[in-house]
Amino acid sequence: MAAESDSGHVRIVGAIAGVGSGLTKVAVGHGFDTVKTRMQCSPPETYKNAVDCFSKIVRNESVFALYKGATPPAVGWAAIDSLLLGSLHNYRLFLIGQGLTEPIPGSDGKRLTIVGHGIAGLFAGWTSALLATPMEHLKVKLQLQTQKSAADRVYKGPIDCAKQIVRSHGVLGLWSGFTGSLAFRSNFLWMFGSFEVLMRAFSNLNGTPYAVSTPTANFLSGGLGSFVYWIMAIPADNIKNRMMATPHDQPKPSFRTTARQIIAEGGYRGFFRGLGPTLLRAFPVNASALWVYEGLMRLLGAEKTRH
Repeated sequence: MAAESDSGHVRIVGAIAGVGSGLTKVAVGHGFDTVKTRMQCSPPETYKNAVDCFSKIVRNESVFALYKGATPPAVGWAAIDSLLLGSLHNYRLFLIGQGLTEPIPGSDGKRLTIVGHGIAGLFAGWTSALLATPMEHLKVKLQLQTQKSAADRVYKGPIDCAKQIVRSHGVLGLWSGFTGSLAFRSNFLWMFGSFEVLMRAFSNLNGTPYAVSTPTANFLSGGLGSFVYWIMAIPADNIKNRMMATPHDQPKPSFRTTARQIIAEGGYRGFFRGLGPTLLRAFPVNASALWVYEGLMRLLGAEKTRH
């Protein structure tokens, strides 16, 4: 195992497979994400619920408005998931090399523990925050423009948005909300830990009438694991998006100040704004993305860290 793990091929296949995962997320889920972001960052009482938000966007701005801000994630999510899943794969290999393993039932081999998968997810989430923060910052600002006519919008596109942010706060202004992004992306611990738990549960069905194929198990585990992830992550997601939604010509807010503002406006329930459309989006987006990722990993011949 160690010799194969050290090969350059094995080290980069996670990044390659992550590109496919990122593009899948944008194609399947960006419309849901726009609804979520509007609900989180608009003034209270702007929208009654997710259906009201969706209908107002389509009625007032056209159906294409659901894909406002899609350009940064279309370009960026491929890179973000490449970094996220590529680093995840390498953190898994590293932890295996450090002995964070357990015996594989019915085999002489060993595999990474559940805790190891969670730790790898945590570190991968932090790593991906470096690239995800500026991409998400641009996405949020573009999604919140409610004007139907492009000529009436503050930002004409992602490049113009980036220029205005840099003009006001310098290059580091693009990383506004970084602390919120770190808190949010810490929850990949739950995503990949629960994914592994579910994959093992499905593997225990082999040889029974309820057995499912590995691709089907990937799809179901990705979708169900995303529910665990988002229930844990939605408070930090609210804080992150509110930090990023602050107009570029205003001072950058802190994590603590933003959290206090959310509590002042809606109590602790305010941390869970947007959970409805998030959960609706979570299963198809993450099930599809992890199905693509795991399928590409098998196709590219990556060494397995689970059995």
